[in-house]
Amino acid sequence: MDKGSRRGFLKQTGSQAVGAGTALAVRGAAGANRRLRLAVIGCGGQGTSGHVDGLASLKNDQVDLVYVCDPDRKRRTTAAERAGGAEPVGDLRKILDDKSIDGVSIATPDHWHVPAALLALEAGKGVYLEKPCSHNVREGRLLVEAVRRTGGVLQHGTQARSDPGFTEAVGMLRQGVIGEVLVARAWNIQRRSAIGNGQPGPPPAGLDYDTWVGPAPMIPFQANRHHYNWHWWYHYGTGDLGNDGVHEFDMARWGLGVTGHPSQVAVIGGKYFFDDDQQFPDTVTATFEYPGDGAVGHRKQLVFEMRIWCTNYPHQVDGGVEFYGTKGKLFVSRRGKFQVWGERNQKHAATLSRAPQMNVTRHLQTWISALRGEGATTANAEVAHHAATLCHLANIGCRVGRSFGFDPQEEAIMNDPQAAAGMRRAYRPQHWAVPRGA
Repeated sequence: MDKGSRRGFLKQTGSQAVGAGTALAVRGAAGANRRLRLAVIGCGGQGTSGHVDGLASLKNDQVDLVYVCDPDRKRRTTAAERAGGAEPVGDLRKILDDKSIDGVSIATPDHWHVPAALLALEAGKGVYLEKPCSHNVREGRLLVEAVRRTGGVLQHGTQARSDPGFTEAVGMLRQGVIGEVLVARAWNIQRRSAIGNGQPGPPPAGLDYDTWVGPAPMIPFQANRHHYNWHWWYHYGTGDLGNDGVHEFDMARWGLGVTGHPSQVAVIGGKYFFDDDQQFPDTVTATFEYPGDGAVGHRKQLVFEMRIWCTNYPHQVDGGVEFYGTKGKLFVSRRGKFQVWGERNQKHAATLSRAPQMNVTRHLQTWISALRGEGATTANAEVAHHAATLCHLANIGCRVGRSFGFDPQEEAIMNDPQAAAGMRRAYRPQHWAVPRGA
């Protein structure tokens, strides 16, 4: 498909898009009786060790990994070898044009997440989308609308949602083990590395840099904003709030039992430690208020701390969540730790039947079952969007240096045009993957 046709393809709506969703539903229902044909788009660290290795290990579950895709020839070649025979391609459009492909897992840099997912959904493919689901709030909304419009099957890469340990812990909160849960405190505290100060230069051999940049603004290649380090640049990533923090944000929302977005965002943060080219903050303290109906006992608060230069952290874990209720406190971490305290800090006897664990392959299996029509995904587009939005709002607050009100229904920052501008991003003019309505 040529670039002009692909632009038109992105803009399909109405009966055509519904037809694509119907086709997906039919394939999913029939999937129990035949092998699913899947592809991985993005072959970096998570894409290869998580997605490629995970899907390749499920061959006995009637899953075939048919394609691996990356604009870096070395990465896609390595991924194809690990996949045991998948075809390596450099352009995701070849995968989307293959009508035999049932689903794609997307592990690209953040700036490609929604553009690639929208293209896949409109092509009738199921989507497993790495976290955070979006590069900005507006793209998250477009993703939610696309899933509704197409009827597509989407799973977000917040793997705690498919874990029995986390599910059991949240169940305890719902049953009132610590009373009414009013506050969650989450953290992402770890020692990252500096990326130095770089200069533009030629892309390495074998990298299709034009495809890598995709719909983002075209700027010259620079080594310290490429592989993995793209996380710390505005055009491509979402900082560590979106990289690792989204896991804790999602668990905190889940345990609090809140729906939708917060109404107040209080943020302070910036670069306190790294004197390098990173654009995103290395230190953040953010508080979000969920008003409920405004009555006493119905308002809830989520507090998040990030220090990516520190090796001292609560409960000896780099990421976790504490839930504060009217009758105690519950702590849970993706590092396998769990504890409950009653009032006055006495230890509670509650235990989990299994330790909480974040497992990519298990999460992929849940998605595959949904593709077959054997159940729903555990981290759908709405769940993904509401978690990722917290990352984006905190980043906006740090960037403008102040707090703000947020309209949860309109998804709009109130009375602050400068902050509101951060709800969207700039795109490369006329690029074939720029989403309509972005």
